[in-house]
Amino acid sequence: MKITFLGPAHPYRGGLATFNERLARQFVAECKDVDIRTFTLQYPGFLFPGRTQFTKGPAPEGIKIRRELNSINPFNWVRTGFKIRKEKADILLIRYWMPFMAPCLGTVARIVKSNKFTVIISLIDNVFPHEKHPGDNLLTKFFMNSIDGAAVLSDTVQKDVEGFRKDIPVCVTPHPLFDMYGKKLDREDALSALKLDPESSYLLFFGIIRNYKGLDILIKAFSDTRLRGRNLKLIVAGEFYENEAYYRTLVKEAGLEKDVIFYDHFINDEDVRLFFSGADLVVQPYKSATQSGVTQIAFHFDKPMLVTDVGGLKEIVPHGKCGYVVQPDPKIIADSIIDYFDNGRKSQFTECVTKEKEKFTWNKTTDAVIEVFYKCLLNQLIKAL
Repeated sequence: MKITFLGPAHPYRGGLATFNERLARQFVAECKDVDIRTFTLQYPGFLFPGRTQFTKGPAPEGIKIRRELNSINPFNWVRTGFKIRKEKADILLIRYWMPFMAPCLGTVARIVKSNKFTVIISLIDNVFPHEKHPGDNLLTKFFMNSIDGAAVLSDTVQKDVEGFRKDIPVCVTPHPLFDMYGKKLDREDALSALKLDPESSYLLFFGIIRNYKGLDILIKAFSDTRLRGRNLKLIVAGEFYENEAYYRTLVKEAGLEKDVIFYDHFINDEDVRLFFSGADLVVQPYKSATQSGVTQIAFHFDKPMLVTDVGGLKEIVPHGKCGYVVQPDPKIIADSIIDYFDNGRKSQFTECVTKEKEKFTWNKTTDAVIEVFYKCLLNQLIKAL
């Protein structure tokens, strides 16, 4: 089976690229002929809020990656579409995560499917963006009408897809483990590498900092007077994609400068395990979500989690077993943090995490894509009769 995968990959950095490369590797292990077509230009510089879109690391071995697609050049979309159309892959697998990409990806999909051979399947993170803009629905509709089927990472996203298309097969596959960051380290070794005191306890907020991820809620929760005097620290590890001063001011006003530790840069792949191995509890106080790769890094490193009851996060973290699922409210989050440390939940939750993570294997995602493929073929056969 020939699969062409359209989406972010090396030399672009970030969770999407990491996911796509790991999924391609799984397909290769299952004897599929896979190549990734990534971007020559992903985001114009003025639209990208971070410091760089590119990784400093080497290209992954054993995966064919070609840079061909320009997200803002319609002539390139047409050229790329006709090129892939001519190659007649069995599946064109398109990663979809935001409406900005809809014109580009939807145009390529329409051209490729005109060969009457290639099945267009989208692996969808979000139907609706976390940060909404005018025209999002029209753009998303344009893309949704270009595909034959979808694999989605949560029940929430499945419902959103069905709001646009009830006539295509949709398969839910939980976000698999991010298992490419190496083995877990001893807590003391990880904290030593980060130059942190192993006598303290650590909460971890990890990932790019945007409003919807609720870091402000967590800082307010962490300022709860009941958490003082516990030798408890909050690690914030990630690059700011918005106003850094707002969060720094919250910390300063609460008198927490010595207790909130910022690593305010993009965390390279080789350093990810330091933060998760050293953390006692991973906290995701999101205001909105579908699913998150951070939970799957936490599972890989056997770390209990506190997540908020938004989107698909509660589908992944069993409340009271692997961690907490709570409302995005500072007091309720503080209550759970206190419960975790006062009642010694770490060992109990860690044991559950270790068992629960066995559900999140990469072959389940590849199986979902192939299941959608055969359902699409069946739909085409039925229409032809």
